[in-house]
Amino acid sequence: MSNLKGDFFGGLTAAIIALPLALAFGVASGAGAVAGLYGAIVLGFFASLFGGTSSQISGPTGPMTVVMASTITVFHNDLKAVMCVVFLAGVFQILFGVFKIGKFVRYIPYPVISGFMSGIGIIIIILQINPFVGVDAHSSIIQTVSHLGDTFSNMNYKALLLSSLTLAIMLGTPKKIANIIPPALLALTSMTILSIVLNFDIKTIGEIPTSIPEFVIPSFDFAKSKDIIVLAITLALLGTIDTLLTSLVADSITKTKHNSNKELIGQGIGNTLVSLIGGIPGAGATMRTVVNVKSGGRTKLSGIIHAVVLLLIVLFLAPIASKIPLAVLAGILMKVGLDILDYKFLKVARFAPRNDMIVMVIVFILTVFVDLIMAVGVGITLASLLIVYRISKEANLKISLEKNIQNKNINEEDSKVRVLDINGAFFFGSASFFEEEINKLLDTKKLVINCKNVPFMDISAIFTLEELILKLKDLGIDICLVLKQRHIKKIESLDKSNIFKDVSIFEKVQDALE
Repeated sequence: MSNLKGDFFGGLTAAIIALPLALAFGVASGAGAVAGLYGAIVLGFFASLFGGTSSQISGPTGPMTVVMASTITVFHNDLKAVMCVVFLAGVFQILFGVFKIGKFVRYIPYPVISGFMSGIGIIIIILQINPFVGVDAHSSIIQTVSHLGDTFSNMNYKALLLSSLTLAIMLGTPKKIANIIPPALLALTSMTILSIVLNFDIKTIGEIPTSIPEFVIPSFDFAKSKDIIVLAITLALLGTIDTLLTSLVADSITKTKHNSNKELIGQGIGNTLVSLIGGIPGAGATMRTVVNVKSGGRTKLSGIIHAVVLLLIVLFLAPIASKIPLAVLAGILMKVGLDILDYKFLKVARFAPRNDMIVMVIVFILTVFVDLIMAVGVGITLASLLIVYRISKEANLKISLEKNIQNKNINEEDSKVRVLDINGAFFFGSASFFEEEINKLLDTKKLVINCKNVPFMDISAIFTLEELILKLKDLGIDICLVLKQRHIKKIESLDKSNIFKDVSIFEKVQDALE
């Protein structure tokens, strides 16, 4: 309770920023403004209560809203199936936390995250084109782009005026004013008042129920099981990435360290409960978390206060919120889409390594035009393959001819020993390359394979060594291996065919030569 004042103002400020975004994301998802609000309230409360990042504010986010919109399109008029997706997504997140999968998010290559987040930003911007000009929104990118001609021919100029002014406020509010009142709230209130005063005939949010939401029982339909599970995994993975990236941001500002697995459990609990009231799922929200921290929020209490303030707004200010024009929310979301674009990477794109640019562009295109989960999967796979290729190319062999002068009882020709120094990783990516090079050494009678400069060795490398040993022994070539102690232990545990039994293994090159 030592930071009660800071937590109160942090939670209050975060709630003020969360209000227009929750409304906008609710509408954009297709579930309605109230679904966005209750998603923010329930997830914000329980993720703070059970999570592992003290200052994090959770609620609907752009990436999660995009997947939720796809889910509602797939299960049109089937609320129970939609909420089953959300419920399972929460369960998957809990399992991610229980099995300590959270730590692996940090290993996702940056070009994958960059292409993915920029793709999400473009999706949000394109999907808001129709409501921005006062026309009914389409559910997909392809539909929106292909019908742009009809969209602009039917635009509502009053809606366009409001959305344009909203975007201008979002982009151009001076920092001094923005520190006092968030631009999103300023745009929301001023443009709604303008619309009411001028009596604009444009679409608004409509009635928002002030009662406690009805209980929804998610229903798992086996006929739709494939779509349900794929979308649930997509939401869970997306929420996990979104949340833990925000946790890292919070850590960097507060100089603390979050518990990633506990955070995922908290997010999972929050999202499963969101599904029971028909809300839209969410994740850790970067902008709201940063605002909370900079306003003094440091503990879980700030996130709980943020949720309580939103609940009070729903219960007592819903009639006013129902008059908010959809065009105003579209203007706010346009700014959200612009903020999600990864300008950090775009600024250095010209100078970035070619492989990183290829990965980023492919992930971006797949995100926008194909599928979010496929984009991440393909991106990680491609980035991994390129890294393997790069590491295997950096590994090298050095062949030298040593003269064994210790043994006086053998002639000079037989005393010549070839030494093959393997430098770099010896694994599946480089094993075939090493095999090709060793095949060039079949003219010798004695061969020392020095693996002391090998940092790690996988089972592919060990099997490659087995095959080489058998081949060289058939040719009458004496072989000595020089290995680190840990590699010797690994070989001994895997040598079920006793291939290494008759091979001399040493820990020093000089011992092998002697």
